[in-house]
Amino acid sequence: MASSSTGTPFAIVDHGGGLAISSLHPEIIQTHILTLLDGPTLASAACASSQLHKLSNEDKLWRDICSAEWPSTEHPLVSRAISSFPAGHRSFFSDSFPAIDYRSQTKNTNRSSLPEVLLSAVDMHYKDELILSKVYETVTESETGWFLCSPFRVDLLDMKESVQTQIRQVGDEKAWLENLEENLTLSWIVIDPNQNRALNISSRRPVSVQRHWLTGEIQLRYATIMAGDHSSLTSDFVQCAVVVTCGGKAGKEMDVRDVSMLLEDIEGKHVNGRESLVVLKAAMESGKRKKETRKGEGKERFEEYLEMKKGRSERKKRREKAMDMACILTGATIFLTFWSFLLLR
Repeated sequence: MASSSTGTPFAIVDHGGGLAISSLHPEIIQTHILTLLDGPTLASAACASSQLHKLSNEDKLWRDICSAEWPSTEHPLVSRAISSFPAGHRSFFSDSFPAIDYRSQTKNTNRSSLPEVLLSAVDMHYKDELILSKVYETVTESETGWFLCSPFRVDLLDMKESVQTQIRQVGDEKAWLENLEENLTLSWIVIDPNQNRALNISSRRPVSVQRHWLTGEIQLRYATIMAGDHSSLTSDFVQCAVVVTCGGKAGKEMDVRDVSMLLEDIEGKHVNGRESLVVLKAAMESGKRKKETRKGEGKERFEEYLEMKKGRSERKKRREKAMDMACILTGATIFLTFWSFLLLR
């Protein structure tokens, strides 16, 4: 048995006289059954039989699924890029829907052919309501230019631009922040239109939600951990973070004031343009996707990363303390030796 997005089961095989799905007309299957499925269920149905595999490959099915999941895919830039993928929207969904598993990702990649253009397809929902959908094109200037040596950062909104929402603060401060952590979801898909690959760098739900102590604004962080590049970065892993800044007072409508994406190494330093392209390319091409089966798994991965970061910081402090002690002892030894030499004279 398999189920539709509405939870209604349908039969795939004949069990004791029941109607087998293979006896239905292909048009009925495609129009009245497969159109009800979400992406993961449609992918599972495609593995059930050769007939379902053929019917499930129809690009319109996957285009409708992608459009429902990510409205930004309807933008001409994104739509044109997806049309070049090996299997169109099905390939795009396969790249973009599951979360990346950083523990099985290859850490080195070919640095000679970095992406020249990156498309960002961003969609934000509060519960089931779409509050932001935008596409941003980043020209990386991979041959020359300031981009390669500057800290990598993509700002989705202009400085004076904001997005008004219908969301109003409810309950006390703690309950309000928990409400946003639960219901304000975000997808940020990075697309390389030349290599026909895509990657969803967002954790879908925030890994942290807090109010800024000075401005009073709410900052939400969505993060995905990726493998670092050993040839250039000092850390094994990097954090690809999307930071969303929201404003608004209790009882009034909240507005989204800033949405930005950046990469940080395990020491908290911003990764520059060249190394960011290396990391993103490796994640697109060799990063194994893992469907999140448990709620809050993205936050757990982030907390594991924070533990690694804490351990690294403590080891660094111990090394620096040991080096300081060695320098003090060396200096004291030199001083005593010199003083003894003067007394002997």
